[in-house]
Amino acid sequence: MQHNCHCAYTDQKQFCISNIRLFECLPMAIQGQLVARAVHSKHDRGTALVREGDAIDSVLIIQHGKVKISHTDAAGEEHILDVLHDGQAIWHGIFLKDHIYHYDVICLEPVWLCEIPRDDLTAVLEKHPEAVVHLIEMLSTELDEAEKKVIILSIRDPRKRIGQFLLYRDARCIDRDVELKLEDIASSVNLRIETVSRHLTQLERDGYIRRIGRGKLRVLDRGRLEAYVDDEKN
Repeated sequence: MQHNCHCAYTDQKQFCISNIRLFECLPMAIQGQLVARAVHSKHDRGTALVREGDAIDSVLIIQHGKVKISHTDAAGEEHILDVLHDGQAIWHGIFLKDHIYHYDVICLEPVWLCEIPRDDLTAVLEKHPEAVVHLIEMLSTELDEAEKKVIILSIRDPRKRIGQFLLYRDARCIDRDVELKLEDIASSVNLRIETVSRHLTQLERDGYIRRIGRGKLRVLDRGRLEAYVDDEKN
């Protein structure tokens, strides 16, 4: 009997893992076996799902909510590596011999989590080599994402660096708005909060973005903002 998933981003003919790139190529019967072993939980805002140094024992799937992936350096400064939301998964490093987290995962809002045990996933991959090929394709995509982040940080002009980051986040959002606090944007682009605030104000005055409320803004015209940022590369 098929298990029905009631996640907001799927219909009832799919499982909560069916839209996750790591699992989407697996037959529904196999997806069902993984879901049957999954652990579901809810976590409050501010909760640390994992801490740097913890063992990677499972794939973490965000059914609903938002988390930040961050690293704190030796000086105690936090650097945000990514922000993930509904339907995205955290699994990087799970297949390494030394499979431990090299970052923290913190809830930015209440999060409903689905966890697929590492051992169950490994067993499935051993039986389904087509999934391994898909995994290699995914890793190539992740490398491309990493290159985009490096490009963002290489932009010298702070306003254009912020603009490029907002374009990156806007493309990955599930709705029209980019929901990040000022300090989170600052950590992501390696700039001071005061610098980010000043340049966001100017970007808004120039009509590229609109700040809708605390921790929320909207890119008004991607084309114009892309053209502005591209001047840095010419």
